Amino acid sequence: MADVTARMLALLSTLQTGRSFSGDELVQRLGTSARTLRRDVDRLRGYGYPVETQPGPGGYYRLTAGRTMPPLVLDDDEAVATLLALASLGSVGSSAEGGIDDAATRAYGKVDQFLPARLRSRAVAVRESVETSHQEAPSVPAEQLGELAEAIGHQEQISFAYRSARGSETVRRVEPYRQIHHLLRWYLLAWDLDRDDWRVFRVDRINDLRRSTTRYTLRPLPADSATAYLREGLHKAKHPVRLVIDAPAAAVIDAFKYQDAEIQAVGPATTELTVALDTWHWLLMPLAFLDVSYRIVDAPPAFAAAYQSFAERLLEASTSFASAAGAKSSQPSSSASRRTGSET
Repeated sequence: MADVTARMLALLSTLQTGRSFSGDELVQRLGTSARTLRRDVDRLRGYGYPVETQPGPGGYYRLTAGRTMPPLVLDDDEAVATLLALASLGSVGSSAEGGIDDAATRAYGKVDQFLPARLRSRAVAVRESVETSHQEAPSVPAEQLGELAEAIGHQEQISFAYRSARGSETVRRVEPYRQIHHLLRWYLLAWDLDRDDWRVFRVDRINDLRRSTTRYTLRPLPADSATAYLREGLHKAKHPVRLVIDAPAAAVIDAFKYQDAEIQAVGPATTELTVALDTWHWLLMPLAFLDVSYRIVDAPPAFAAAYQSFAERLLEASTSFASAAGAKSSQPSSSASRRTGSET
């Protein structure tokens, strides 16, 4: 029975990836026979899992959406990760009704209903023992993220009203390519049909989204990924600074957790940091909190001059303070003078 259960879980876990599998693929993946595979598929259907089968050449097995929601096939770690992911997503936003953060909070309170009985107590324990601090960010409607996802999947052109950072309103017609979640913001990367170029849009500034029946062919992206394209655009007005810091990578990551930085461990206690900055001032506070030695390897000339000037001013101020403090401590107090006089 244990072998049957393990085999069934492995089959279901494979089918839940969402793609179609040929019988030969499943037989090879699961290390079973074609006859056993057919019996296991029949068992899954008996448990309420809608497995679609296409016989003959080019045939396949595929798990389709059904009317009922059978228990999720999650192991202990996956169940905990699911709850923590929902808790984290629910803590970021403005708690607007219909927002993705609101939807995550609702799901967080009911996901254990769809877990096997063995995992429900673990899910309840995690939910009751975890609190997440709220982080204010623009809320994005869960329905809109779903609409964009379907338009991207079906390669459908869309149109929407867009509000720029300065508040101006325009109507855009685009070919959507990817949604990106970066630094607590949701973005849409798309080909703008009217401007004949790639554009990145803040999803929280999109309104009146409309999908069309017009399909498009994917264009080559001028970057390794959508995220890389977004970061390249965000960094256009920023300046890269590269340092070598005498601290473990974990400490540097913690100090620069609110910066879009590239961090690479050079050794157990040495880390290379590259960070894009609007102004040179943003580097000072994290480095002060690290309280370690570091070397600026590369920086724009204006930044390097500003750091040199700031260091000189800080050194002058600290030297003046130390001199004044030393002079003050070397002067005898009035009470000490009186005591000296009386003893004489």
